[in-house]
Amino acid sequence: MVEITESAQAYLLDLLSKQENKEIGIRIFITDPGTPMAETCLAYCPEGEQQSTDERFEYEGFSCWIDQRSTPFLNGALVDYAEDRMGGQLTIKAPNSKVPKVSDDSPIEDRINYVLHSQVNPSLAEHGGMVTLIEVFEENVAILQFGGGCQGCGMVDMTLKDGVEKSLLEQVPDLTGVRDVTDHTNRDNAYI
Repeated sequence: MVEITESAQAYLLDLLSKQENKEIGIRIFITDPGTPMAETCLAYCPEGEQQSTDERFEYEGFSCWIDQRSTPFLNGALVDYAEDRMGGQLTIKAPNSKVPKVSDDSPIEDRINYVLHSQVNPSLAEHGGMVTLIEVFEENVAILQFGGGCQGCGMVDMTLKDGVEKSLLEQVPDLTGVRDVTDHTNRDNAYI
């Protein structure tokens, strides 16, 4: 899944050995996996702070925890370290992090994000707008926030009901509704 080169392992072991907490490893995860905003992250992970669903991998002198939800998006990922004139640089390449991997049994957040980023946002972008998923609340209600030209737009209620909500409810059957938490009193970039 994630390849950590020998040079990266040595660099990470050196970093971890300088920490006060000697029971510390690393955790690799992707924020907003399968979307254009996906970012691959590598963070310190003290023992006991990993998620219960994380998978543990052992390296010489340290543990690496991989976020379960990120796993399909980390296929082919590489962590490398290369020395240069400035000392060196740790790089993480995850070529599949932004590629949607959605099926009927994918988490509801992934299915919502897939519809938003592949269908809804390209239409909203024509007017300088976008919408993002903030969270999925009780009883599978999607909490959304509009941005760009949609924030403060006089047509946002129609966009929400006739466009965004309709598309989401049709394509994510277990979704029960949507709510907009955008502050539409700010009309600085509004389209209309």
